[in-house]
Amino acid sequence: MKYRIECQPGYSYLEVELDPGDSIASESGAMAWMDPTIDMETSTRGGVFAGLKRALLSGESFFQNTYTTETAGSRIALAPGPSGAIVALELKGEEIYLQKGAYLASIGDIKIDTKFDGLKGFFNEGLFILKCSGTGTLFFNAYGDIQQVQLTGQNVGQDVDDLFDDEWESSMQVPGDYTVDNGFAVAWDPSLNYRLTTGRKIRQFLFGDQIMLRFSGQGRVWVQSRSPQAFASWVHPYRRKKSKND
Repeated sequence: MKYRIECQPGYSYLEVELDPGDSIASESGAMAWMDPTIDMETSTRGGVFAGLKRALLSGESFFQNTYTTETAGSRIALAPGPSGAIVALELKGEEIYLQKGAYLASIGDIKIDTKFDGLKGFFNEGLFILKCSGTGTLFFNAYGDIQQVQLTGQNVGQDVDDLFDDEWESSMQVPGDYTVDNGFAVAWDPSLNYRLTTGRKIRQFLFGDQIMLRFSGQGRVWVQSRSPQAFASWVHPYRRKKSKND
């Protein structure tokens, strides 16, 4: 099986070339186009209860599709809903957590389940996340570009300029804690400790609670360069309003 990610990072899509015996699973609405030699099977992948958990608790689809073929070189393209980057991550008996809506597809023996984050705060977002585990290739997407941040677990002082190379790279290292607005968090390693918190002082007073994820320990965090919640707030004043004459 071969795959490539095209049109990064703005309007990415995943193209996969399948051979007999290969298969790829994806969200039910992710297929953009495919060869007629590819067969599609729709199922709940894990049973009805697993499908309900994904749909009701984490915003994923109740059904997922699995694509196979008997013809070598058959191609399929998968595209996420939001415009942004796609990350291909190899798992070898490991786990990773995804924010709701970030899962696109997977190859191999990867289980997609919903994790309850506990009543750390009763918020509209962030209570439920996706737990992806197993062996294979996981594809997840973002709204905008994706930056990988490596937390080293060292609580030492460091000039922020030292965290970056002379040229901007796809990842950076952070020695201590790291705080991410919940609308910008995409994925993180389960080795990290994290907790939900809120923004304080003047912003909280004027604009309401800003939900934050505060990470500590050693591991990776993937953040996106745009927030769908922030975009929705920006668009809201420009929405069409019903006039009194309507």
